[in-house]
Amino acid sequence: MNWLAKINLSIVVERLGAFKSALYLLILITLCFFLGYRIGNYYHEFQSATLDKQKHRLEALYAEQEKSNKRLHTLEVELTVEQMANQRSQILLKELSEQHYQVKKELAFYEKVMAPGKSANGLVLESLKITPMMSENHYHFELALVQHQAIKRYAKGYVELKLLGSINNKATSFVIEDISNINKKDLKFSFKYFQIITGDFILPEEFTLDKIKLSAVLVKTKWQKYNKINKTYNLVDVINSK
Repeated sequence: MNWLAKINLSIVVERLGAFKSALYLLILITLCFFLGYRIGNYYHEFQSATLDKQKHRLEALYAEQEKSNKRLHTLEVELTVEQMANQRSQILLKELSEQHYQVKKELAFYEKVMAPGKSANGLVLESLKITPMMSENHYHFELALVQHQAIKRYAKGYVELKLLGSINNKATSFVIEDISNINKKDLKFSFKYFQIITGDFILPEEFTLDKIKLSAVLVKTKWQKYNKINKTYNLVDVINSK
């Protein structure tokens, strides 16, 4: 920049004259303005092109994002439908399994009617079910007795139901008649194929029930010999929480 300091404008004006000096200065200023405009316009066009390019790229990214969001939404809907279908399949499978179990249970019941098994004169202790009631220590029992079809006569007799457990760690037992309004008449049976005996009972306080001993007694008659079937159930095997 030292050469600019060496320029003496008064000498230039003196040599070229005031008019030429002013004309050259005007041309120089105009040239500077023109070059500045051209350079600025070039950079403006470059920036505009770059901005348009970035704008198109951004629009493409937005379009891709929207497409991805739609795809994601579709996958979420498909997943929800798949989960609902899976849940329904599980529910249906559970229902079918329960129906299958019930059918097998009923089939086993009637098989015992149609075919002899471990029984006394064709009599079988089919099942015993204990169901808790709404009131504390109140229970309902349901007993099913079955007789083989080949036995043409009626099975006659009565059942004995004894509850085994403890009070304060001391072994204790109760017969069903002592803790309910059931009497021996209610426990009698007379049937050809099967019979259900039901009743309610109340467990004494502090009594812990562990096992149930069930006996079916066939009384001696003209057509029937005396016999007795005994079966002991653990509480967990007969309790019904449903």
